[in-house]
Amino acid sequence: MTEIHPAPIEAKDFLDFVNQAQSPFHATEQAVLRLRKAGFQEIKEKDNWNNTLKRNGKYYFTRNRSAVIAFAVGGKYKPGNGFSAIGAHTDSPCLKIKPVSKKEKLGYLQVGVQLYGGGLWHTWFDRDLSVAGRVVVETEDGKLESRLARIDRPILRIPTLAIHLDRSTSAEGFKFNNETHLTPMISTVTKSLTGAPPKALKPDTEINGDIPLSEKHHPVLLHLLSKELNVDVEKILDFELCLYDTQPSAIGGAYNEFIFSGRLDNLMMSYCSVEALIRSLKDSNSLANDPNIRLVSLFDNEEVGSNTAHGADSNLLPSTFERLSLANYDGEVESHQTAYLEALPKSYLISADMAHAVHPNYSEKHDDGHRPHMHKGVVVKINANQRYATTAPTTVVLREAAKKYGVPLQEFVVRNDSPCGSTIGPMLSAKLGLRTVDVGNPQLSMHSIREVCGTEDVPLAIKLFEGFFEEFPSIDARLTVD
Repeated sequence: MTEIHPAPIEAKDFLDFVNQAQSPFHATEQAVLRLRKAGFQEIKEKDNWNNTLKRNGKYYFTRNRSAVIAFAVGGKYKPGNGFSAIGAHTDSPCLKIKPVSKKEKLGYLQVGVQLYGGGLWHTWFDRDLSVAGRVVVETEDGKLESRLARIDRPILRIPTLAIHLDRSTSAEGFKFNNETHLTPMISTVTKSLTGAPPKALKPDTEINGDIPLSEKHHPVLLHLLSKELNVDVEKILDFELCLYDTQPSAIGGAYNEFIFSGRLDNLMMSYCSVEALIRSLKDSNSLANDPNIRLVSLFDNEEVGSNTAHGADSNLLPSTFERLSLANYDGEVESHQTAYLEALPKSYLISADMAHAVHPNYSEKHDDGHRPHMHKGVVVKINANQRYATTAPTTVVLREAAKKYGVPLQEFVVRNDSPCGSTIGPMLSAKLGLRTVDVGNPQLSMHSIREVCGTEDVPLAIKLFEGFFEEFPSIDARLTVD
């Protein structure tokens, strides 16, 4: 019998990360905590960086507290040199609480939700749900603060209809309406906070202007948030809350080969990117001899098109590249007018987003020659219609790093009779004229509330990304593509 080995430490560490990252705000916070522990210094977008940045320095900043950029300046960096960059995203498909969520029906208190992204919404039924996100509160001294909030117990449930009441489910499958059937319940009227039926909300046609928060949401929900934040209900001004499955992520499979978790797409790649950047700096000589800036950018809103102030289609990465290219380092004025434009063709981006593993029950959904498997390496994603930004030269660069670090690679191409998803890769490649490769770890059940990937693939991705940071300048020096 095959010996059952423990899962890689990186897989266990990822569980610590994802189990504390139930919203983009929490994911960003978890990344920031790791960066701080590794000695990264926080800077602000609104500040002048010229008197701050130094060669061999490590820095990070956040935008909207749902996106974060971390970078380390090579000891041999000069303005006009390139960026060794990895991009991923902090958001995942989920249900979000509506601005006016207060609903009551037949004695049940319900919470109105919006659909965020393209989730497999049927998987959200009959799960033990709660909420996490950010809440804006007024402090005792009148300041307005954005605080993280997470209720760590099940408070919401979307129940399915018993098969006895709908026999068509057996023959026709589970069908539901996203607006009327995907509404979670939070309590019953008889057990509500006040002990009395809640005050009915006026119809939209009768609402003129804004209405108090207490009339938009059930008192029981506001009470739970106030208890979590240790503030009075009246001090809660607004919030952005995601629903999440309270069942913790776990390692499973007979040989500890699987990770069962929500939000693998794309917190797995976010975790691997940050961890690789940190690890690449443990040998101080590595950064000291680097002519580039090593950078990781975790964006928000990829699942809804990235066209936001903190998404990949914003100015977040272009403005960062430009500022770093034109900045003064170690107090010296070295930059020149075209440094930013010179840096772009010397740079390279890994667009890191999870990939589709071949499904044992639906193998016909994959092209015969492009069937990624778990535990067999990081997946390079290619599409002739440029839904992925991978090209032959960008693949060669990655393969050279993978070869040196012993990381196997796989390739994925979508079938010709199937639509192809996309990533942040093409939009950033087009926006910046940036050489880009699209990669990701293979997974099953993408966009389900509970996804599956391989434990052995976690250290492989970290190792590949770490190798990229350390080897890209030397590999690029051997490559000529004008």
